[in-house]
Amino acid sequence: MDDPAIPRLAAALPSDLDLPGVLLDLAVPHEDIAQLLLLHREVTASAELTELVTRAVSGLLWRLETPGEGTGLPEFPAAAGALGRCFAVFVFVAALPHVRALHREHGIPDDVSRHTLADLGRNLAVHRRRFGTTGLLVPWWPTRHFRGELYQLGRLQFERRRLGKRTGTALAAAGVGAGPGDPCLSLHIPDYLGPLTPRACDDSLARATAFFARHFPQEPVRVAVCHSWLLDEQLRRYLPADSNIIRFQDRFELLHTRPDPEPEDDTPVAFVFGGTGTPRADLPRRTSVQRAVLGHLDAGGHWYPGHGWFPM
Repeated sequence: MDDPAIPRLAAALPSDLDLPGVLLDLAVPHEDIAQLLLLHREVTASAELTELVTRAVSGLLWRLETPGEGTGLPEFPAAAGALGRCFAVFVFVAALPHVRALHREHGIPDDVSRHTLADLGRNLAVHRRRFGTTGLLVPWWPTRHFRGELYQLGRLQFERRRLGKRTGTALAAAGVGAGPGDPCLSLHIPDYLGPLTPRACDDSLARATAFFARHFPQEPVRVAVCHSWLLDEQLRRYLPADSNIIRFQDRFELLHTRPDPEPEDDTPVAFVFGGTGTPRADLPRRTSVQRAVLGHLDAGGHWYPGHGWFPM
C-alpha cells in the first residue's frame, strides 16, 4: 500500500448518519451495525486510521481492469480486537463509489451490482455464525467483488480469472482452445442461498454466458473452472448419484491433483456445520452430507480440494 507507483485515490467514509443505510444496502446484519458505528467513530477520529483507509482503498483498486491485481489489505494483530476484525469493512465501504462507477461503466444491471456487493453482509453473517462476534472471517475475499472481478448471477458466483499453469496446461492438452493465461470463469458456491439444485445451476450458467459476453466482450471465455471440496471424488462413496452435490460434480471434467495433496478436513466441516469449534462427536448427523463428512473423518479419511472444468 506504500508503493509510490500506486496512484492515490479519493476515498472517504460516509458520515455516521449515512453509514447505517450504506451497511443495510450491503446486507450487513442488523446486529453488526451498532458495533460498526462505534468503530466508525474510532476510525474517523484518528488521522492515522483515516489515512490507512485511503491508502488501502488506493491499493485495493490499483489496476482495476486487470483481474488478480490490487494489493493486500492491512493486517492487524489479534490484540486489535474488533477494529482488526472489521477494518476491512471500512475499506470496502470507502471503495464503494469506485466499484459502482465501474459497474455503471460496464453497464452492469443494478440488481446484479446489488446482489454481488451484498456478499459483504453475507461474510459478516458467516463470521457471526461461527464466532458470535462482528468481523470478516476472510477479509481478502470481498476484494474480488469490490474490484469488479466477481459477480453474483443467481445461485452461483462467477469470477473473472486467468488460467494458471497447471490447469491451463491440462486444458490445452484436452484441446478446448484455452491454455495458461487465457481468460476463464471461476465458479464459487456462496452460503445462505439454498440448495445447489441442477435447476438453479442451469439458471446461473445461462445468466453467466449472456452476462460476460455482453459486459466483458474483451475477455472471450471458453471454459469455467472450480476449485472446491465439493469436487472431491470421495463424496461419491457416500452420496447418491441423484444428489445435488454429485450432479454438480457431473458437470465437470475433474483434474487430478498431485499424488499427496494437503488435506483440508476443516473446510467441509466449516461449510456444512457453520464452524469447526464444536467437537465432532457433538455435531448432528441428520443429513446425508453431514453423515458423509463426519463418517469419512471418523474412519480415518481426509477431505481434499477438487479441481474441475467444463466448456462454456
